[in-house]
Amino acid sequence: MSRLFLPVRALLAGLALALFALPASAAPERSPEQVIRDSVETLTAEIEGRRDYFADNLDELKALVDESLDDIADFRYIGASVMGRYFQNATPQQRARFADTFRQTLIDTYTKGLVTFDYRELRVLNSQRPQRHEDQASVDMEVVATNGQVYPVSYSLRLSGDEWRVVNVIVNGINLGLTFRSQFDQAMREQGRDYDAVINNWAPELAVEELEEGGSA
Repeated sequence: MSRLFLPVRALLAGLALALFALPASAAPERSPEQVIRDSVETLTAEIEGRRDYFADNLDELKALVDESLDDIADFRYIGASVMGRYFQNATPQQRARFADTFRQTLIDTYTKGLVTFDYRELRVLNSQRPQRHEDQASVDMEVVATNGQVYPVSYSLRLSGDEWRVVNVIVNGINLGLTFRSQFDQAMREQGRDYDAVINNWAPELAVEELEEGGSA
């Protein structure tokens, strides 16, 4: 698949990969919807009117994105999910290194998308689906491009301790968790199950047309 991300796909992938636990003994301070809403509003407020500046100072924007993702994403859970059946046989060091590698790819992708994609609005929907389980929830939002095209984004969250954390995202009908798990599995088979080689060369891919056309959730 092509490794060339158009700006909108970079933003969507970053949001999505921001964009992959047990019930808490105490009630969480924020609802799942509020976790996502706060993150989106805080980050967009930081970059509003300063895109040209951040385009020339990407390290500063990466720091903001890193802080934003740290507040909402469960990277250890995401890493384990993407590794799938290979997680059990990985060493603790390999598990931790993959989680860090995956996190860095998200930060880089999200950062590039934020300074290159001319979006009109990032909006968390006021009407959300009912929560089916006490420790699981989903939050829907939309990315509205300047041409009016709307890209739906759905976050999956789990309750970890007393905080809601993002563990997966569906972008325009494409399940990112399943997509990247499939890519990790393919890389492991191609590399003869060499964990270190797969981690060292990890570069998640999405075909440009795949996110554009979307898929079934």
